[in-house]
Amino acid sequence: MRVLLLALLFACAASVGEDRPNILLITCDNLGYGDLPCYRPESSIQAPNLDRLASEGARLTQFYTASPTCTVSRACLLTGRIPQRHGLTEQLGGIEGNYGVGLHQREILIPGILKTAQTPYATGCFGKWNIGFAPGSRPTERGFDEFLGHASGNIDYYHHRYNGERDLFLGIKPIIRDGLYATDLFADAAIDFFIRKSKEEAPWFCYLPFNSPHFPNKRNKLPGQSDEWQAPDWAFEVIGHSPGETDPKKRYDAVVFALDHAIGRVLDALEETGEAENTFLFFMSDNGGFRLNRKGLDIGINEPLRSGGVTCWEGGLRVPAIVRWPGEITPGTVVDAPLWSPDLLIACAKLAGADLPDGVAYDGKDPLPVLTRGAESPHDSFYFRYRTHAALRKGDWKMVREKPAHPWQLFDLSLDSAESEDLAAAKPGVLSELESCFSEWESQWK
Repeated sequence: MRVLLLALLFACAASVGEDRPNILLITCDNLGYGDLPCYRPESSIQAPNLDRLASEGARLTQFYTASPTCTVSRACLLTGRIPQRHGLTEQLGGIEGNYGVGLHQREILIPGILKTAQTPYATGCFGKWNIGFAPGSRPTERGFDEFLGHASGNIDYYHHRYNGERDLFLGIKPIIRDGLYATDLFADAAIDFFIRKSKEEAPWFCYLPFNSPHFPNKRNKLPGQSDEWQAPDWAFEVIGHSPGETDPKKRYDAVVFALDHAIGRVLDALEETGEAENTFLFFMSDNGGFRLNRKGLDIGINEPLRSGGVTCWEGGLRVPAIVRWPGEITPGTVVDAPLWSPDLLIACAKLAGADLPDGVAYDGKDPLPVLTRGAESPHDSFYFRYRTHAALRKGDWKMVREKPAHPWQLFDLSLDSAESEDLAAAKPGVLSELESCFSEWESQWK
């Protein structure tokens, strides 16, 4: 009888593991809210695979990153906490910043939580890290079993250099893969990872943070190399441009098309391995496209939203996001309820059946009821602060200021997503309510 009971317990445990979905979290870098045709049909960009993903899942129209800059956004995503809690409030810059401690090592990341599930997840990260690469801060020291990617904020797409230094790693070991397009390199590594793990019949978590379509940086180029948007020759040709094209917008379109193609290969590999039906897939941009009036660099389009990256206007914070979970999320749906990036840690824990650590204040809430059955947003309000910028959204109302000494501006996002009509003077009661809510947020860590 005891042997039979043990056998039943092991069988139940195996069944629990089999029921847990794989989790694939894909991020891209600085993609504009209005870049994808599934968000803005008149876009010049071709993105058939992301269009396909939206048709097979849900497109989120009011999804926010918790910070409008790369480093901080990633820290919020992986910790489920806003910057004022996890402490990484600024972009890591230069060799010193990117190879420093970055995000405090006491912070627990998504893979660390998934390792505590009854059936622990295999975990892999492939792409842009950008939250610190000192000993103890590297992906394989923070819960990931495998890592192939770069430490810095952005690299040359073919030579993988940052500020004159090689910046590509396998685990913690520097590697050289010159000539291989970074977008394809990261997609290939992710595909290899989940194919191997699927054969082992273990649930897996794959974090695929593409560096594309981040703008080029002349400091990352070889001597004599032109500073231009980089895409493979075939990408230009398929969308009707010459690889020698000089128009920055057309070159940007080719970069996004190459990104979309890589994501398509990931989707195809999921189908071929039979894992698509059992995979929760979430795609998002880390922040809005930059709109800083830099000629040839600020190409991403955030329309109809105002401004862009590194600001707390909607164009910096509201980002394109698509989710697919076959059998759970109705294909072709649109989710208008406001959610934000810290919610994804909570979703991952729920999907894995893992408990959250005790004594940690999380800013994410469970988004799964919203995504799967159209529940209302679990959030009462959203708080944002980056450098001198600050904002708070509560319901359809949002207040914004660019400097602490400036008065708050107030907008009704249900009617004015472009934040064009300041209603602060006309709605003093609403403004007062939001100011009180903003103070309540800040009282939590002051």
